[in-house]
Amino acid sequence: MAQSVFGRQLNSFISARRLKTSSLRRGRLIASWLFPLPAILVVAVMLAYPVGYTVWLSLHDLSPFNLENPEWIGTENYAALLKDTRFHAALERTAYFTLGALALQVALGLGMALLFNHNFVGRGVVRTLFLLPMVATPVAMSLIWMLILNPVDGVANWILETLGLPPQLWLNSADSVLPTLILMDTWQWSPLVMLMILAGMTALPHEPFEAAAIDGASWWQSFRFLMLPMLRPTIMVALMFRSIDCLKTFDIIYGTTQGGPGFASETLNLYIYKTGFDYFRLGYAAAALVVFFTLVLSVSLLLIILRRRTEAAA
Repeated sequence: MAQSVFGRQLNSFISARRLKTSSLRRGRLIASWLFPLPAILVVAVMLAYPVGYTVWLSLHDLSPFNLENPEWIGTENYAALLKDTRFHAALERTAYFTLGALALQVALGLGMALLFNHNFVGRGVVRTLFLLPMVATPVAMSLIWMLILNPVDGVANWILETLGLPPQLWLNSADSVLPTLILMDTWQWSPLVMLMILAGMTALPHEPFEAAAIDGASWWQSFRFLMLPMLRPTIMVALMFRSIDCLKTFDIIYGTTQGGPGFASETLNLYIYKTGFDYFRLGYAAAALVVFFTLVLSVSLLLIILRRRTEAAA
């Protein structure tokens, strides 16, 4: 009889604990959705309205002459984009600029991170100097670069002539303008990649490297087979941030060349800007903007998937 009473009390206690645990979990689940909900709603409204309005504009023939009564044309703007050779060329230049800038910035960022991962005299001062380009205003730096790269009396050609090398046209040549813009963007944003990779390096465990040193591994072997695989998630994050920024680059290109000479440096951003605000084809520009938004979103999602796979493999 006493054992039966004890059993009932124990079952009652267990049921109460389970009920309390279930209620606690339910409360935490509700709280996890309830507290961020206002911020999510604000962001959703701020994002959904401009995107939706841009899509609506892209389905109309809109110009300053029919702002009050835009003409519905459906997908004609998108069909025209498929035949627009200038749009295709701008897309190719955007891809060229993005891939070139990413390759240089990741390589230089990784090299600088390896440098600053070691202690040496004046490391703090040198690191601060390396970070200065990142905090500079892009438009102001564009104007300074125009003075440096002036083909007549710029400092860059003076240095080349001093070294016995032929002067270059830099931003004034269709062949060299995009590589020059890539170098300018790399100079400004490689420090950001360096900071991200350096943060990842400082978080790496020391035990694997100590074991590799005891086994007689060289620096290159430790870097190739230990550090680089463990840094892949961090590098993927840097790639994701910089790829989005490179795709959207506008300020340094507009501040230096405005898409010239001719259309040699006209990327998608500048093409959309000129279509909308120089030629006043607002509906057509909105269609190009929707395509550009889809491109950026697709690249971002692809890099997120690759980053997750990299983290799972690590």
